[in-house]
Amino acid sequence: MKLSARKVNNYDLYASHAWYVPGVKGMFAIFGLFLLGSFLGSLVEMICMGILPEEVVQKYSMVVVYPLSFIPAMLYVAYKSQRNSLFEKGYKLNSSNFGSLGLWGAIGLSVVLAFATMIVADLPNYWNYTLTMRSAFMQRLFETVKQAMELITSGPLWSSFLVTAIFAPIFEEWMCRGVVLRGLLVKMKPAWAIVLSALFFALIHMNPWQALNAFIIGLVMGYVYYRTGSLLLTMLLHFVNNATAVIIAQFSSLDEMDMWIDVIPHGTYAIVYVAGLVVFALILFAFSKIPLNAPHGNIDVIETEPETEA
Repeated sequence: MKLSARKVNNYDLYASHAWYVPGVKGMFAIFGLFLLGSFLGSLVEMICMGILPEEVVQKYSMVVVYPLSFIPAMLYVAYKSQRNSLFEKGYKLNSSNFGSLGLWGAIGLSVVLAFATMIVADLPNYWNYTLTMRSAFMQRLFETVKQAMELITSGPLWSSFLVTAIFAPIFEEWMCRGVVLRGLLVKMKPAWAIVLSALFFALIHMNPWQALNAFIIGLVMGYVYYRTGSLLLTMLLHFVNNATAVIIAQFSSLDEMDMWIDVIPHGTYAIVYVAGLVVFALILFAFSKIPLNAPHGNIDVIETEPETEA
């Protein structure tokens, strides 16, 4: 009897990456490769600034530069997965374990959960902003971050939407939930895995204001992934959050760095916040009722298949 070599499609982000299960060291390796990709993207942007009008580069460069940030990590994960695929079990990046909720029930709850999470995260973000802005250095850093965010959303709606609401959910969910969290769930207790992956998600945002918001949302998406194994569902959550931010930035006087507590009367805000908390808790409770297939959650296992030699 011999083990059959797997035919792995290196262009399929689900199939080609299923046999790499990173632990904490792997997580740091992926982060380092993400930084390398970001550096390469910056080089490409500088080259473009030398040959194209500055206005064009500022408006459209992120469409090219942003995906480049993930290429080194993708190549690394594909290589490691290909090498492991002969002898080790694989764990699917995307599964569909929705329990009694069913597909459409899970989709509907996820959309509502995305909005409820925005509300719940608003008050911690406000406290974070208030504390950090006591420092003159942090005030200057905040202005720099805000200008960078405005630059991303200053282009045509299609380019801002493409980068923020399409590319970000696809690439960040692949890396943060599909690779990092999936690996950590196999290697350690689920609670620690979800927290570490949320910290990783916060870290790649590279500033303390977006980082706290990303950590909170990362915890929620991590729990949904643990319960369902569905990367597509966390992409949907991510999409709703980011698409809402883009639409607000494009069609109102608000931007991504503003908070609802600053624009809603306090009495109304208290009612909205409590209602958001209740909805948030109820939806997480509904996801908690999905039965778990294994200690690592509802991530489907791909077994190595034996082949009998004649």
